[in-house]
Amino acid sequence: MLATTVAEAGSRYGDRIAVRTSAGDHLTYSGLDRASDEAAVGLAALGITRGSLVLLSLPSGLDYLVAYVAAAKLGASTGGINPRLSPSERCDLASAVAPDLVLAGSELADGLPGDLRVELVEPGTGSPLCELRSTDSAPPPVTPDPEEPVCLCFTSGSTGQPRAAWFGGRQLLAAAELDTGGAWGGGHLIAGTAMAHVGFMTKLPWQLAAGATIHVMDRWSAGEVLDLVDTHRMPAVNGVAAQVALMLRHPDFDLHDFSCVQAIVVGAGTSPPDLVREARERFGAPYSNRYSSTESGGAGLATALDADDEEALHTVGRPRPGIAAEVRDPECRPVPKGELGELWLRTPTAMSGYWRDPQRTADVLVDGWLRTGDLARVDDRGCFRLSGRTGEMFIRGGYNVHPQEVEAVIGTHPAVAQIVVVPRADDVMGEVGVAVVVPTDPSDPPTLEGLRTHGAGQLARFKLPEALRLVAELPLNSGDKVDRRRLTADEEGG
Repeated sequence: MLATTVAEAGSRYGDRIAVRTSAGDHLTYSGLDRASDEAAVGLAALGITRGSLVLLSLPSGLDYLVAYVAAAKLGASTGGINPRLSPSERCDLASAVAPDLVLAGSELADGLPGDLRVELVEPGTGSPLCELRSTDSAPPPVTPDPEEPVCLCFTSGSTGQPRAAWFGGRQLLAAAELDTGGAWGGGHLIAGTAMAHVGFMTKLPWQLAAGATIHVMDRWSAGEVLDLVDTHRMPAVNGVAAQVALMLRHPDFDLHDFSCVQAIVVGAGTSPPDLVREARERFGAPYSNRYSSTESGGAGLATALDADDEEALHTVGRPRPGIAAEVRDPECRPVPKGELGELWLRTPTAMSGYWRDPQRTADVLVDGWLRTGDLARVDDRGCFRLSGRTGEMFIRGGYNVHPQEVEAVIGTHPAVAQIVVVPRADDVMGEVGVAVVVPTDPSDPPTLEGLRTHGAGQLARFKLPEALRLVAELPLNSGDKVDRRRLTADEEGG
């Protein structure tokens, strides 16, 4: 699907800018089609053919984009390594998927295993992938197969070792049917994640098919996003909760005119209620909180743009059109409304599996359903409320504590800007909860007793945090989600 979309868009949109970088470099639609053709010829000369896997260790930019499309034109699949990962993490990912070829920038080649075939390129120094491109011939014709792999997307590793979820043309087409139009409108879009992220890899085709100009950043910047939204009069602001919080804190926020914004669309998981309130007020637009995962192809649940406060502030909404969701017990049986269980999704965008890992695939893909590993309950109105990951639960004195349930309550304290609850080993209780808090006002931070008093009316005493750690900011992993593993490790080390 990606290959044919680029070819058709090249003919339809011609000299319209398809992609523009922060540095001002750009590719037109016809230029992207031509450059990817020439790069495909170069990749074929290196032995890349139908069924091959090309791994990209490149910054988000034109070289990455051209390589992705070029591989698709050969019937090969592409995986991307987030440029924010360390050399040892880069090594782990490359070793796990065993690619036929790695294209790497010189600054992102450290850690790549020596037994892999690595071709070095220099992004940003000339025409995209100029080292590989050839004008001597056309790429060999390939008939698309919607079931064959097109892209691999690594999970963020927020709860363990990252895995590679793979998607074919079938899923990319389904993503296009879900996302085309809607809150996004047309014109200009911002790639809010690294190109290696599922939010880019699976959604690129519909954005190109719509003739959008996609703005990409090698490193996400709140100030740059605000400027782009204002300058190009974008109808939607998108990102994850942490990015929206950074936009609202930016000192130049109030210097911009956001009357163009018709929707704030925030993915990956829940947003703190106070963040939703502030974002709606200051952008002057409704806020849609969307739940998805890498394995789901970036599609799942969403709060409605016209949702009332109860839905918008405290839930992740309902399944999007064409998607089903259930909460099930450990025996895989649906549970009654209000009871806690694991969230299962059935979506046409779900991965075909983990790359060359049939056992783990069988664990999470069951009879057409995706086991998300997230805990949730359904309220009386059919909205889903998340309560953390199955692996995040800890046990205090024999009682189960789900951190996200605690965070949802304590996070409404006026002195709390952000909060994460993690376990700490305890000689008596086994484990106790530690509230890691970014205060609203660092000069007047909350106290542990104040937080416990605030939560006492809605939470059992065993769920209340028993220690407080104040921080200036919460650490993020490569997927821009809060790095719970790091915070938990800090407690273990402390």
